[in-house]
Amino acid sequence: MSYPNYGPSYYGPPPQTHPNGTTILVLGILSLVVCAILGPFAWNMGTKALREIDSSGYIYENRGMIQAGRICGIVSTCLMLAVVGLYAIMFVFFGGMALLGGVSSSL
Repeated sequence: MSYPNYGPSYYGPPPQTHPNGTTILVLGILSLVVCAILGPFAWNMGTKALREIDSSGYIYENRGMIQAGRICGIVSTCLMLAVVGLYAIMFVFFGGMALLGGVSSSL
């Protein structure tokens, strides 16, 4: 007598959901769209959550959400640092020109 195959069977507990998965994804997306200052928080929380997942030995079903939020946080942080660096360079350049008299203020 043969039994029908109903798909893969799991030996052990069913996959769990990491409690911070949705928060990390939302922070990552908001850091790209609305406020870049949220990027480092998404990056940090995502890294911690991935370490917890790797060290726990359990299967989590929302690992992809955590990775996506972390990557969005990394991209947002890098863009924010690039913009801050650009502003710093412009400040030094135009400030130096003003100090050296390169920009005339008389009309």
